[in-house]
Amino acid sequence: MHLGGLPVETDVSCGVWISAARRRGDPATVAALLPATFAAYARVFHPAVRYDGDDDIEVSWAEVAAYNGTTAHPLMQWHTITGSWDAQPSEHQAEFWDDGPAEGHLPVAVAARLAAVLSRHTATPGDCILGRWDGFGFDLPDPEQPPRLLLRGNHDVVLVRGAVTDAVRNLAPEPHEQSANLWWPGDRAWCVVTDIDLTSTYVGGSADCIAQVLRTPGLEAMTAAPEDSIALTADTRNPQPRAR
Repeated sequence: MHLGGLPVETDVSCGVWISAARRRGDPATVAALLPATFAAYARVFHPAVRYDGDDDIEVSWAEVAAYNGTTAHPLMQWHTITGSWDAQPSEHQAEFWDDGPAEGHLPVAVAARLAAVLSRHTATPGDCILGRWDGFGFDLPDPEQPPRLLLRGNHDVVLVRGAVTDAVRNLAPEPHEQSANLWWPGDRAWCVVTDIDLTSTYVGGSADCIAQVLRTPGLEAMTAAPEDSIALTADTRNPQPRAR
């Protein structure tokens, strides 16, 4: 069996180090997504989109915050910098952005930039495990085959094996589009999680690796820590919008 042209990895024991670490992390924190054993961490924000003819223009969270007079910082949430729970822009923001950040999916262009950095920070760039959440359905009619890597909170994933650069692949059948939700190299030098409920991606790795992620053009990234909250209430610097 293949997903996105990559062979399914049936020996899910290769990911037990991650599932065990996630169980030890405090709920709703970065440590519940990534092992709390890396030297440094980054949060990569999925860009919003502005349509310009046939082109999709990436709009950063920092730009949206500046436009709305809110504050960009590592724990910001999309609804707190836009002032709304709505996925689509309000009338006064519609001229600035047309579609919000992708939830649970790392856009291909961002994945390519991130993979280019991470390829240089592993001794095994040609050996990478990528996982896609099994709850999407799509092409997995059997609940047991292929085997799943069991992750806390029913975020179990089917694993495929490829290279770091395969992070750009669509792991869902057309016309669906879905990036890997979890990926790491054979030497475990770093780990990436795009949680199905979040509009940002978290990376753990060496200090040098994360420093390069933070300064790479085209990646809107800020420092993170295992104890950082990933909850909707994590942002205490910008006001929470009124209830929907």
